[in-house]
Amino acid sequence: MKGQLRKMRVKLDKPVQYEMLIGEQTIALNPLLGKPIKLIYTGKISCVHCGRATKKSFNQGYCYPCFISLAQCDMCILKPETCHYAAGTCREPAWGETFCMQAHYVYLANSSGIKVGITRQSQIPTRWIDQGAVQALPIFKAQSRHVSGLIEVVIAKHISDKTNWQQMLKNNVEVIDLAAKRDELMENCKTELAEIAQRFGAEAIEFLPEAQALELYYPVKRYPDKVKSFNLDTNPEVSGILEGIKGQYLLLDTGVINLRKYSGYELEFFTPDKAEELLASPAA
Repeated sequence: MKGQLRKMRVKLDKPVQYEMLIGEQTIALNPLLGKPIKLIYTGKISCVHCGRATKKSFNQGYCYPCFISLAQCDMCILKPETCHYAAGTCREPAWGETFCMQAHYVYLANSSGIKVGITRQSQIPTRWIDQGAVQALPIFKAQSRHVSGLIEVVIAKHISDKTNWQQMLKNNVEVIDLAAKRDELMENCKTELAEIAQRFGAEAIEFLPEAQALELYYPVKRYPDKVKSFNLDTNPEVSGILEGIKGQYLLLDTGVINLRKYSGYELEFFTPDKAEELLASPAA
């Protein structure tokens, strides 16, 4: 199979079900656990937005013209508290109205320890799965991405807003009482949260005290003791026994690879029988 790679498709289950998307083809990955696989990067990259050939990928799959022109690639996507839609300088106002001016959720997640994050309702639980979270709990519903980002900044003064991907892949994660941590954070942040509500109106923020924490399970036979990451730009071939899938990572006995990082890359994927043949005869 050969085609342009996209981020893996996920489905909530016990464990999470994963599909690799290569061109127009879909590969169910869970049945391949314990089997050899091989990926070969052909050297071609196409922009995931416009399809233009590009020598370098920006922001996980975009060509440079799209990277500097699309609203979805603007810095405010990474830092929503810097949203400049109201100033009339949004790169694509129509896109902003569709994707940013809608309800977003502020959540607590446990992927390498507790963290705070935001996501659209349509991305629950996909966002948590992509981060490799083993627990997640929505704590606020905000009227826009901007407002949710401001709440995130307040809470991030007390806990992290990032995932340590190496610890996540090693599964060095302790179970956390997210509801208790939520209540502690609400007490610590009540003054700043009240200021946000006063600025945007009480209806702009909805506290979710009745929300239930979600536990997530991943298809992993063995977690790595040491994390060795593959880089397709320096070594175009990846092969090994598939030992697990977590976040957007494949865990092989030879190392790990973040497939989302290589969105837009043209890859060849070999079926287990062919991969086993290639593993036995690297020169083939």
